[in-house]
Amino acid sequence: MEATVEELKALGHPVRWRILRLCLDRAMTNKELSVELDLAPATTLRHVRALVKANFLVAEPVSTGEHGALQRPYRGTARTWGMTILPDDTGLAQQVDLAVLGAHRAELIAAGKDSGRGAKRGTLRLRPESAESLHRRIRELIAEYTDEPDGEPLSYLWSLAARPQPDPTPRDNGTAPD
Repeated sequence: MEATVEELKALGHPVRWRILRLCLDRAMTNKELSVELDLAPATTLRHVRALVKANFLVAEPVSTGEHGALQRPYRGTARTWGMTILPDDTGLAQQVDLAVLGAHRAELIAAGKDSGRGAKRGTLRLRPESAESLHRRIRELIAEYTDEPDGEPLSYLWSLAARPQPDPTPRDNGTAPD
């Protein structure tokens, strides 16, 4: 499923990706989310409403919380799984990519200094068909694994980013030629 402009706008903030992760395992109220994310409840509610509007979160029935206050929990719909985000001229796709990176970074920080389970970074030069093959193989590898209820909750990030092309013209370093 290819993401719409409205969906890209809804996914363009790191806090929204964090909310989606938090609400995937269990429904959470706005108050619980604001405490977990260390944000003002009004700020959290703005993000929650954007995700509900785009159908990335669904509201569950209202319940009674502490001291008889009414509360509405929200649960993630997992609609982002398998969603295709194509490069665009508006910059929204890049905004979503940066939001995903920001959310992943925030999760690493929130989990503490011992949270890392391995990271690799490198560079490759691939033709388009090879890059697509690599994407396909990564998707297939991830699909081989299913959630294990007693397993450690982990977050993964797969990112392939184009590097800027090197400038072929020599730079003037201020010295005279030999």
